[in-house]
Amino acid sequence: MTDSTLTLRGMHALRPASAYSSSGEQSWLTSLSEWAVSLMEIIGPIGAGIAIALENLFPPLPSEVVLPMAGLTASRGSFTLFEALLWTTLGSVVGAFALYGLGRWLGAARLRAIAAKVPLLHPEDVDRTVAWFERHGGKAVFFGRMVPIFRSLISIPAGVAKMPLWRFGLLTAAGSLIWNTIFVLAGYLLGENWHVIEQYADVLQYVVIAAVAVGVAWFLYARVRSLLASRRDA
Repeated sequence: MTDSTLTLRGMHALRPASAYSSSGEQSWLTSLSEWAVSLMEIIGPIGAGIAIALENLFPPLPSEVVLPMAGLTASRGSFTLFEALLWTTLGSVVGAFALYGLGRWLGAARLRAIAAKVPLLHPEDVDRTVAWFERHGGKAVFFGRMVPIFRSLISIPAGVAKMPLWRFGLLTAAGSLIWNTIFVLAGYLLGENWHVIEQYADVLQYVVIAAVAVGVAWFLYARVRSLLASRRDA
């Protein structure tokens, strides 16, 4: 039996109860976690970087699971802690640049055209968003890399606003390094209890989702009220 097989079985045994359905079957999260671990075992820390790059493009693959796995794998000697941090940060930057490129391709003009066709949106909304990003884009990119959901999405408006590549890259790398270090070290230091940090990550994610939901609801309420008022005045 190979070391890789033993590690994979060990990871399977470390899954918290929430990773399984009521019937005992593996959840999609378990499958993704084991895929990420197998990738690390096969090609080393580069596998962790690839998994994190894909996490930026496909948020259902959560960094809060992949990063502790990288730390746990490093603690078992498959690669060093430095390599885990280096490659996961590189993966974050590569994934972010892919979405930045999408934002550059869309561009403000194309987004204005789309907004003009979407109910309750106006082309001016795009102009205001770009103007805000030009003023506060640096802070948005840096801190956005440490916020669930926005970790990926923040790269798109950066591309739309045409933030200089060097500035975007540095801010993304700095924010990603902080976020990655927290979760990689958690896996490295906590060992078999790495999943404890998931509880705190879940709380943060729920808070972000709730804030987004409230913001969207308020925007729709204000926009519908304005539309009804304009119709009454017409």
